[in-house]
Amino acid sequence: MAAKKKRKAKKRKTKKWSGRVTRESDALDLKKGVFTLKDPKKIAASLKRSAEKSHRRKADPYRSALSMLTFYINRAGKNLSAARKRRLNDAKDELKKLFHKDKPKAKSRKAKKRS
Repeated sequence: MAAKKKRKAKKRKTKKWSGRVTRESDALDLKKGVFTLKDPKKIAASLKRSAEKSHRRKADPYRSALSMLTFYINRAGKNLSAARKRRLNDAKDELKKLFHKDKPKAKSRKAKKRS
């Protein structure tokens, strides 16, 4: 019976892994509150600055910044208002512009049918 009391007294705090990833990511050291900024350009600029400054990232700076932004959007999910989600998606477009990745991809050629 004493063992049961110890378990009850030892309350466990639930911690979400997604919050830990955002805080302690090996890829980027993010400025606090970067995802709550009002201007998509400022969000993109902050992510770019963090990605270029980081020496622990495994991918190129653009991929690291975009991955962290996408991760945040996906994990926030239904808790994001439409306006905030739109702002964060606009930040993706701004990131592409900052990294000069805004060129359209070439369309793949389909194999021609032989007659």
